[in-house]
Amino acid sequence: MMPAMARPSGWWLVVLVTIGLAGCGGGDKVASAPAAPVARLTVSSPAFAPGGRIPARFTCSGAGDRPALRFGGVPSNAKELALIVIDPDAGGFVHWTVYGLAPGVRGIASTGLPAGARQGRNSTGGAGWTPPCPPSGTHHYHFTVYALSAPTGATSVSDAFDAIERTTVATGTLTGLVTH
Repeated sequence: MMPAMARPSGWWLVVLVTIGLAGCGGGDKVASAPAAPVARLTVSSPAFAPGGRIPARFTCSGAGDRPALRFGGVPSNAKELALIVIDPDAGGFVHWTVYGLAPGVRGIASTGLPAGARQGRNSTGGAGWTPPCPPSGTHHYHFTVYALSAPTGATSVSDAFDAIERTTVATGTLTGLVTH
């Protein structure tokens, strides 16, 4: 179980990582992904525009494929990158966690992972991508990439979240929508 944590920021980000059993499943959930107020990364996908609809192929209504992601603006002091995908409209349901990404990595393909990257648990209790599957209405999916000033050294999702909270030097988010 991930511990609750809060991280105040200089601008608008107040992060509270919580565990709950409401919404889209019964596993770990978070109110939002850990974030930091420093530099901004760019996060994009060839599959959907920022704030746009995520195509059905990437949801439980389709094949459940994982969208490819691209990111840039990684600061030179980054030692590792991490990714967390969350649906805040489902009580903070975690769809995907990836950590251990080398700072030179500029994206994640729709299959496989870059060398050294590890997938952490999602809210279903498994590792890897869980496709969006909102029960009703429109849900927002936040694909947040973190540049970290030190390697996570993580052996668990909890370790990765702790490291993200302590060492984030830049962050960027791509939001996609799914309506059911």
